[in-house]
This record gives sequence, C-alpha cells and structure tokens, in this order.
Amino acid sequence: IKRWYAENSNPEKLSGGPNEVIEGCDLFIGLSGPGLIEPRSLEKMKDDAIVFAMANPTPEVMPEDAEPYVRIMATGRSDYPNQINNVLCFPGIFRGALDAGAPRITEEMKMAAARGIAEVVTEEDLAPDYIIPSVFNRDVAPTVAKAVVEEARNEGIARFSTETGTYEIVDGDGASS
Repeated sequence: IKRWYAENSNPEKLSGGPNEVIEGCDLFIGLSGPGLIEPRSLEKMKDDAIVFAMANPTPEVMPEDAEPYVRIMATGRSDYPNQINNVLCFPGIFRGALDAGAPRITEEMKMAAARGIAEVVTEEDLAPDYIIPSVFNRDVAPTVAKAVVEEARNEGIARFSTETGTYEIVDGDGASS
C-alpha cells in the first residue's frame, strides 16, 4: 500500500528525502520520526505553509524551530498549541454511536466527527495557534456525539428512536423492522 500511495500521490515523480522535495509545498504532514525535517528546509515551502509534524514524542521538526518559516504548526504534543490527538474524536464518536444505537461506525460518521471538532473552533477564536480545540475543551465530546447521532440517522442506521424512547432492529442495509 505504501508503494501504491507513493506512485499515485507524486505526479511530478519527485525523488529524494523530505528536505529535498518540500520545495513549493503548501503542506507537510509528518507521520514518521523525530527530526526528519531540517528547519531551514521549510523556507522552501510556499508562503503561509502548514506543518503537521506528528511524530511523538519528538516531532519531525520542533515548533520553535519551524516558527520562522510556517504560518501554522501542529504536533501531537500537549505542550504546544494545535495538539492533534485522537482523544478529540473517540469519546464523542463512541457516545454518539451508543446514543444512536448504531450497529457500526461508518466512514461518514467519522467525517461527521471531524466536522464536529472543527465546529468547536469559532471564527472569532480561529488563529494560527488555534486551529483545533484543546483536548481539555469540554464542548468537543458532546458536539462530536451530536454530529455522529445526526449522521447515523441520515444513514438510516440509528436504532434508537427519541420519539418512542425505544430501539428498533436495523438490518445490514439500514432498513428497520
């Protein structure tokens, strides 16, 4: 799968390490290992570049080293702004699925969860150092749960009826009986 991804996501057929191929990029998403990116390499990216350096505990480039070269920086670390952490989605996804009585969690429900997370950051709050809510923001889980319940209903796989307060049996195609 890695080979397929590399072949199908690189139409220019660039080769080399990240420091060599980063020129002209808008976004770097690192899911690899510590210190992979030299800070000065980020200078070759487009203006207002975005870096998600997700290796944990030590990201591909440290935020303080990237700061002069990028507009938005995010990591998986809790000691920096814009921490990207799966704890933002899981409590709400599971709460929403349970509340809906959904027999499974679909890709659409996961996308609804992502939109719920994004909804918590208001236009007034949105800033380069606040593109994603804190893991301590108590609004995240309920907002995500609500979005997941709504999506389960839209897909026809919600078994719990708020009108009757009962569960309905739903087959694999979402039809109830």
